[in-house]
Amino acid sequence: MTQNNQQKQSCGFAAIIGAPNAGKSTLVNTLVGAKVSIVTHKVQTTRFNVRGVMLEGASQIVLVDTPGIFSPKRALDRAMVQAAWNGASEADIILHLVDAPAFARVLLEQEPKAQDNMAFKDVERIIEGLKTNGLKADLALNKIDLLPKEDLLKLAEHFANTDCYKETFMISASKGLGLKGLKAALAKAMPESPWHYPEDQIADLPSRLLAAEVTREKLMLRVHEELPYAASVETESWEEHRNGGVRIGQVIYVQRESQRKIVLGKGGQVIKAIGATSRQELSKMFDRKVHLFLHVKVRENWSSDRAHLALFGLELD
Repeated sequence: MTQNNQQKQSCGFAAIIGAPNAGKSTLVNTLVGAKVSIVTHKVQTTRFNVRGVMLEGASQIVLVDTPGIFSPKRALDRAMVQAAWNGASEADIILHLVDAPAFARVLLEQEPKAQDNMAFKDVERIIEGLKTNGLKADLALNKIDLLPKEDLLKLAEHFANTDCYKETFMISASKGLGLKGLKAALAKAMPESPWHYPEDQIADLPSRLLAAEVTREKLMLRVHEELPYAASVETESWEEHRNGGVRIGQVIYVQRESQRKIVLGKGGQVIKAIGATSRQELSKMFDRKVHLFLHVKVRENWSSDRAHLALFGLELD
């Protein structure tokens, strides 16, 4: 870290909170410059706090990608929402990310869709949560490339009137717009401190857990319509080979036998495809040959199994 010897180092945590599908994982991946959190078009993809590491000058910012905050119905939902608020309360700065087009369609009565109304209620729920917990956040209106300027100004005024936000940023996480000022603000908020991680580390996530998340992403992308949220992936074995490769054994847990058949597919074609795409990404991610072996098991209560959820840092009520 010789290039930073002339400057005092700072380091801290920035929690990214928001409604499901606001773009939190995309933002974290863009800021880090590499994939550290899985991304799908499905809401509630992120189930636990994922830490990505970003450098900005002499500052090291640990970005905490939190689960979406919504109205929980199951024990797993409550654990996910609680994890998000825990991440926010422990951070040096909170960034509330809002899907600006979805929120605007409801606020400005521009023919909102059903999912827009849900997102609007979730954002209002987050505002109430900030007030209840006595927290102040910065606001980032995301996907600004999809809205006219006058609508963005109306949104900014609406949020300013809540008295919950210190600064407002207008960005597009996927397009990389408006991120320069956001990076500077996050760096400025970090307390003076030695860096927590080596300069070349981009994530704080065990390899076994990261591998399971990659496979879960490929699973969701492949069978999202037939199997929305009823599956979990666990890395059961990790064997290092002398030639530098690694043998990874994973179990996909589903809640019913009918779901197991969906994941397997006719003649095992679906699980083979999931394994192939996951293996390809893991080999690239770990820069080594990966031998991936997937199995599917039925565990009806995996979403309320304390021991299983503890593997991901989730706690039930």
